[in-house]
Amino acid sequence: MDFVKLNNGVKMPMEGFGVFQVPDGAVTEQAVLDAIDSGYRLIDTAAAYQNEEAVGRAVAKRIADGTVKREDLFITTKLWVQDAGYEAAKAAFATSLKKLRLDYIDLYLIHQPMGDYYGSWRAMEELYEAGKIRAIGVSNFYPHVLADLCIHAKIVPAVNQVECHPFFQQKDALKTMAEFGVVPEAWGPFAEGKHDIFKNPLLLDIAEKHGKSAAQVILRWNVQRGVVVIPKSTHKERMSENFAIWDFALDDEDMERIAELDIGHSEIVNHFDPNFVKMVGNWKIHE
Repeated sequence: MDFVKLNNGVKMPMEGFGVFQVPDGAVTEQAVLDAIDSGYRLIDTAAAYQNEEAVGRAVAKRIADGTVKREDLFITTKLWVQDAGYEAAKAAFATSLKKLRLDYIDLYLIHQPMGDYYGSWRAMEELYEAGKIRAIGVSNFYPHVLADLCIHAKIVPAVNQVECHPFFQQKDALKTMAEFGVVPEAWGPFAEGKHDIFKNPLLLDIAEKHGKSAAQVILRWNVQRGVVVIPKSTHKERMSENFAIWDFALDDEDMERIAELDIGHSEIVNHFDPNFVKMVGNWKIHE
């Protein structure tokens, strides 16, 4: 496992386990238990995923049975749009902390650049300075929005979690992040299965060359670009496969071939669509 050093000196694993769209309850709890047993130390959840409590139960079990120490884990959660703003963000953070059964969060992200995210950021800066969060960052912040926050905030975000996979490579976004010292993290590293990604001939050809699977090539490609990945699976065998990307490397030719797959836009979400913004802005995760 490789690590990346964030702009505040904190070390973050380059590969983690995501629980987006994993049902709350026993399924999420077992998935996180299996992920930790498979070697994952970064666990990524969010208030909007509605499964923080299940993640918290699994993490508590593995700490209690001695499988891991709390300091070996890197737990990420996110602030939802409904709770944007200074006071609301502080209250939402306290709720997430309680649900996760933790004394601190390793990485806390603004989930979407909507609502009063500047108020949220000020609250997060204070929570960071109080030692309740080891690093603060954002998610889905496109280059122009990220640049604006970086220029005007007291603390520059440590991470920007964005959609990033061979068919949407985010080259311009990565340049902006690099300029401001923000680490990119990929959600949907497998394009949520679109483009028949696991059967793509180019990716399969590269996979055969290295004796690996297409999924492993996809993840390895991103981490070699300096992008943290958080693949999701509820199958332990697949978790282990996804984690086995640290014993090989893609060469320059492989990287250049994969670069040709980029279509330059998302086919999962469109943050520039007013209807999408209205849907997200009106989505309530609690009363």
